[in-house]
Amino acid sequence: MYLRCAAHLYLGVRVPPRRYFWMDAVTAQTSRRQLYALVSSAGAILLITMGVRQTSGLFLVPITQSTGVSIVAMSFALAIGQLIWGAAQPVFGAIADKYGAVKVVIFGAILLALGNALTPFAGSSAGLVLTMGILSASGAAAGSFSILIGIAAQRLPPQERSFAAGVINAGGSIGQSVFAPLVQFIIGAAGWASAMFATAFAALLTIPLVLPLRRSNGASAAASLAPVPHLTLGEQLRVALRDPSYLFLHAGFFTCGFHIAFLVTHLPNDLRLCGLPASVAPASLMLIGLFNVAGSLAAGWLGQRYRMKYLLALIYASRAAIVAVYLVMPKTALNVYLFAGALGFTWLATVPPTSGLVGKLFGTRYLATLFGLTLLSHQIGGFLGAWLGGIALAQTGNYEWIWYADITLALLAAAANLPIREARMTAQPATA
Repeated sequence: MYLRCAAHLYLGVRVPPRRYFWMDAVTAQTSRRQLYALVSSAGAILLITMGVRQTSGLFLVPITQSTGVSIVAMSFALAIGQLIWGAAQPVFGAIADKYGAVKVVIFGAILLALGNALTPFAGSSAGLVLTMGILSASGAAAGSFSILIGIAAQRLPPQERSFAAGVINAGGSIGQSVFAPLVQFIIGAAGWASAMFATAFAALLTIPLVLPLRRSNGASAAASLAPVPHLTLGEQLRVALRDPSYLFLHAGFFTCGFHIAFLVTHLPNDLRLCGLPASVAPASLMLIGLFNVAGSLAAGWLGQRYRMKYLLALIYASRAAIVAVYLVMPKTALNVYLFAGALGFTWLATVPPTSGLVGKLFGTRYLATLFGLTLLSHQIGGFLGAWLGGIALAQTGNYEWIWYADITLALLAAAANLPIREARMTAQPATA
């Protein structure tokens, strides 16, 4: 075989094309391996960054009790973190679109580690805003959805993007289920400062995971399709911001952020006010993360087969129903665990269809930036959910009216997704 190849290359002897099929198979297998490594690495990075970020509510009571910072001030610092996490994503997404994701993720890992490591030395509300609200949140944003799903979508054919987004998203859910009990254990055994140092170290573990994110010719070729007219980033942003479907996605994702940030920040304290043991809160967060693994994979799989706008409407409507049941049910540990499981199935299941719709509407060239902007809307809602939860508690002694607001917003989000213009999947270029 090798002699025949050499004869063709050097002597001009014609060799039948079928003799080269083995090379095509090897190239295709290598490309698939690279793509699997890319998706797995992105999921592992999100496991750590989301695991660290989604357990911040477990620090609410320990930090306020040890530093004297009020719950309202601490809630405001966490709310700033929600807003910064969203605002930083389109910025980092634009940088990743232009210069590559590897440098962005490494910089984010260092920033996240620095913010968490400095938090035990911040004894004031201003210090907590700087460390948890700005540094840690910015670092987590650099290793989050828009960058990781964006780079995967650029190298995958259209029919595989939704499920890949579900797999990557599931990594974040696993991170929450792993980090919630671990962080709570460290807080109980060694104090909240030690738990912060542990999460700072965990953030640095994302650095060696960036290697598969480097662009490779095989991976890029696997997803390349017919070219389309090139748009600059500014032109693409103007087109997107004039599209009602894109704005409807923003409205729905705003509600998603309000819902998740309120629960991550205040569910542990809400359960404490109900008289439940301290162990129920981390167990509930763990269950939310575990069930969202199934929810994320299901959303990614269904997004390849059904209209994603209907899938989003169903997810938001089901959240309203789940929260309504939570409000009227007896607050026992078993009931809370059932609530956490049901809620977890929808938790971040909105991410695969939302990113998939952005890709279908505008292609993948600037997906990290465009999806990053929807995440900014998500986190504006997150800012209000985290902050208003603290205000509600300070004013009324409970979270009741926030729960009702959450139900109302979820129903509005379900309605907002129905008018989205969702065309059938068409060939999109992997890169510009």
